[in-house]
Amino acid sequence: MRVALFSDTYYPQVNGVSRTLKRLTDYYDKRRIEYKVFVPDLQDKKENYPNVHSFTSFPFFLYPECRTAIANPKTIRKQLMDFSPTLIHVTTPLTMGLFGIRGAKKLDLPLVASYHTHFDVYLNYYKMMWAAPLLWKYMKWFYSHADRILVPSEETRLHLMKQGFTDLSIWGRGVDCTAYSPKKRNSTLREKYKIEKKYILLYVGRLAPEKDLDTLEKTIKHLPMEMKEQVQWVIVGDGPLKKELIDKTQGENVIFTGYLTGKELAETYASSDLFVFPSASETFGNVVLEAMASGLPAIVADRGGVTNIVEHNHTGLIAEAHRYQSFIHQIIELLDGDRLIYMKRKALQMAEKQSWDAIFEGLISEFREVSSFHTQTQRYSS
Repeated sequence: MRVALFSDTYYPQVNGVSRTLKRLTDYYDKRRIEYKVFVPDLQDKKENYPNVHSFTSFPFFLYPECRTAIANPKTIRKQLMDFSPTLIHVTTPLTMGLFGIRGAKKLDLPLVASYHTHFDVYLNYYKMMWAAPLLWKYMKWFYSHADRILVPSEETRLHLMKQGFTDLSIWGRGVDCTAYSPKKRNSTLREKYKIEKKYILLYVGRLAPEKDLDTLEKTIKHLPMEMKEQVQWVIVGDGPLKKELIDKTQGENVIFTGYLTGKELAETYASSDLFVFPSASETFGNVVLEAMASGLPAIVADRGGVTNIVEHNHTGLIAEAHRYQSFIHQIIELLDGDRLIYMKRKALQMAEKQSWDAIFEGLISEFREVSSFHTQTQRYSS
């Protein structure tokens, strides 16, 4: 099997899609599966990566981590023909995805498309709901070219089915329980920021409108005083709303760390006590699973793919989306000694069942099934 992967975001960018795709190509390396990655030129790229073809690009306005590429289709076609893939996998409905569709058509190859982002939900946060019908028309056209559409959660599958999408299959997400583990808990976080509060409440993610940071900010500000005296908030991430969130939470017990990766991120997860994630726009929510692998129960919104990860009253609590009062209520409920200990244990047990290798083996099975069907179709049509 030789896979040509087309994406508008990839490592070393820091977002859920790029991290998943890097894990996928690492798995290809481990399994000795041949692959090529076609991506926009990543502005923060410090070195050349093997098997990666990159092209001049500029940020996509709804999601700057996804970049819009400018490339010569003939160049891409030649690179594809030189590689001779057996399947094309497109992961984003932007320019690189379009080049992938074109390549699959020109070379008559099976095409698998994975869906990672609810752009329609993003429109609401950017006050562009007038564009939703046009967006869905384009998305249905884009994904109609695929032999199979892979989605990360049951919630996302139902979301697309309501819009008339077919040929949907779930490609879930895993977590590396050696990288993220309660064993990484130490005193570094508390010592570095001189934290003396009893509980550390953690948010990890992009600081942007689609993450519903308005709810997070109000949750922080309106916690009852007796709870504020026990709680230290730690916000991990960066984005366009960082300065605004800092300004609005001034005077509260909030620490902003910026982007964290690797050992530092894993230790921050494990050294916290509760994960709070108000985003209602997730197709999955990788950070929630990472938190759970680190022994943290999570409080999440009742919309989006996060609802397929958190089991209410067992691995965390589910709050009403966009209602800070509901998040406050659940925080107070969960920061009860016995209940917190129980949910920490259940969260860890759930995460330990989510193996990346098993997830990727299932993906390869999907690829083989699609390739086999494509070959049969070619025979019948010839």
